[in-house]
Amino acid sequence: MCGHLIARGFAATVYNRTRHKAEPLLTQGAAWADTPCAVAQHSDVVFSIVGFPRDVRTVMLGAQGALAGCRPGSILVDMTTSEPSLAVEIAAAAGEKGVFSIDAPVSGGDVGARQARLSIMIGGDAEAVAALRPCWEAMGKTFIRQGGPGAGQHTKLVNQTLIAGNMVGVCEALLYGYRAGLDLNRVLESVASGAAGSWSLSNLAPRIIQNNFDPGFFVEHFIKDMGIALNEAQRMGLALPGLALANQLYLAVQAQGYGRQGTHALQLALASLADIDWPRRDTAP
Repeated sequence: MCGHLIARGFAATVYNRTRHKAEPLLTQGAAWADTPCAVAQHSDVVFSIVGFPRDVRTVMLGAQGALAGCRPGSILVDMTTSEPSLAVEIAAAAGEKGVFSIDAPVSGGDVGARQARLSIMIGGDAEAVAALRPCWEAMGKTFIRQGGPGAGQHTKLVNQTLIAGNMVGVCEALLYGYRAGLDLNRVLESVASGAAGSWSLSNLAPRIIQNNFDPGFFVEHFIKDMGIALNEAQRMGLALPGLALANQLYLAVQAQGYGRQGTHALQLALASLADIDWPRRDTAP
């Protein structure tokens, strides 16, 4: 994502907790900073994307966080999937310094990030969001402001709720097709373009068939997202039994040691319930 911004002509100062991960950006011309605070001191706009809400709090609000280095009029953009309430808190703290704060979580996985085809869900001040249009265009295919602080995070939780149920359906469907003796690749040719089609079916089902469970998005991060959504649902007095079931199934995936695999590793846990060793299955139709 940062590479796309550099390719569009933006100057970048970068920080990562693991420096070698930033080497490709440094090769592209980015400057290195030792802290998020130092990034902000050299930037008009600061983008962050990390793992968990606790990381967001440290990177944005910590003693060496980005806000500490911001000048009035600068813009903070957190693209992590995080808690809506934390987005509101960061916006309030930023506002006290004359800084704008935007929550802008994304969907599209590793493929969408590499191809600059992300869907960016945005919450924050309308004028600040509009001012960053060239940045959104560099990273995403779809970028829509949903409302004020926290609205982007709420929209991403809608997205994750949709994905959770869909992934259960994709994995169960592949198990059914396998047990019925079908050629799963031919099955996908029939169903992916019909009413059952989805991004997960088109992009992740082929990986499942190929036994490729490398992460585009970690199971452990998906569990985090579902937990946030369930907590928000409880706060709003909503019962979401489908999401709760998906969360329990993914906790089983994590318990089986697949927390750092992709979300489609759900297939491995569901297959084990049917006494199927998915990676070693007989693939002959």
